[in-house]
Amino acid sequence: MPSLQDQLLKAGLADEKKAKAIRSEKRKQRKQQPKGAVQESEAEIRARKAREEKAERDRQLNLERQKAAEKKAIQAQIRQLVETNRLDRSRGETSYQFVHDKKIKKIFVDDTMVDQLSRGRLAIVFVNDQYEIVAEAVARKIMERDESAVVVLHDREADDAGEDDPYAGYEIPDDLMW
Repeated sequence: MPSLQDQLLKAGLADEKKAKAIRSEKRKQRKQQPKGAVQESEAEIRARKAREEKAERDRQLNLERQKAAEKKAIQAQIRQLVETNRLDRSRGETSYQFVHDKKIKKIFVDDTMVDQLSRGRLAIVFVNDQYEIVAEAVARKIMERDESAVVVLHDREADDAGEDDPYAGYEIPDDLMW
């Protein structure tokens, strides 16, 4: 079977002069190429580029999946910390109000919890769409993992007014409700 070039010459679609020019051009290209190097066709270049792009997309997708898995693991750790360390507030009679997501929320706790919440010894945590009360140390551990889970945690230094307080000598009445 004759080559395509011979077939084109027989059909009169190409002439001998053009065929010779093409052969000499191919020969020059092979001579200019360093030994051992293989000339890449454009299809091979496009295929290699497509493989590299696919590998990059796969890497990015794996990274996103890994981040999602880490976030899920952190949320599970926070849930476990809260479940094991939450304080019972079933006998709470006093309402404690605080701000969460620009809204005022209210939970019922007993009087000692109100005092400890205001002094920074207890904290309010928002997990599983519920507000729970945990100790300060547990709240700090939760904050290391996710700061947005801790809703209320007062600084201990903030409620110590010090010697500059002009009202330090005046007691606050026990029956005063805000």
